[in-house]
Amino acid sequence: MNKKEKNLIYGRNPIFEALESAKSFDKLFVQKNLKSDSIKEIVRMAAKTGATIQKVPIEKLNRLTRNAAHQGVAGYLALIRYYALEDILSHAYDRGEVPLFLVCDGITDVRNFGAIARTALGCGVHALVIPTQGSASINAEALKTSAGALNKIPVCKVKDLEKSVEYLQKNGLQVLATSLRTETLLHQADLSIPMAIVVGAEDSGINPKLLRIVDKWVKIPMVGDFDSFNVSVATAMSLYEVMRQRIV
Repeated sequence: MNKKEKNLIYGRNPIFEALESAKSFDKLFVQKNLKSDSIKEIVRMAAKTGATIQKVPIEKLNRLTRNAAHQGVAGYLALIRYYALEDILSHAYDRGEVPLFLVCDGITDVRNFGAIARTALGCGVHALVIPTQGSASINAEALKTSAGALNKIPVCKVKDLEKSVEYLQKNGLQVLATSLRTETLLHQADLSIPMAIVVGAEDSGINPKLLRIVDKWVKIPMVGDFDSFNVSVATAMSLYEVMRQRIV
């Protein structure tokens, strides 16, 4: 049995018990056309933690479990626990803290993601927000690169980044993104208020749809005519400026 198979859990009771004990799943496979109250509850609980849920034929479940008694459901446990975005934001406000979230749009390089998590933890970010699809796998390499930060900073896995950004905006957060299409420099923005920063993919940057709904664009000063900084470096520079403004 390889490492991935060791994270495989199947059967309704084992999966339900894992969810009940605050475990998270990276992927959950549910048999197609299976109607059961217990399966519906498992799907509801798993979806809340950001698990990717796939409806699959029974043959795939049989292959995954090597024909064991899977009862129509199987899943791979995540290496970290995922949190609900609503819970983290609520806890931040309850503690009287100024919320700071980092929305990671399409960051697929695990080393960049690990480095971002390490910086985010050191700069007081309340949570990383990542999509269920199109994001770096939080695997052993990501954990190592983060120097353990991914075991300490909450990660919220969401189905729709745009809706999550709109949720943050409705709850009093200014959402900021870096862009070369503005003359407003990073240090000119007020970063002391409740806010979220959106950072984009290594190659294509922030999704244009997401870029359109943020509250403010800012630009990191740069010498010369080079395109941009590496995403983990740009994130570190942005978060340092947030921390500088909030400490002073």
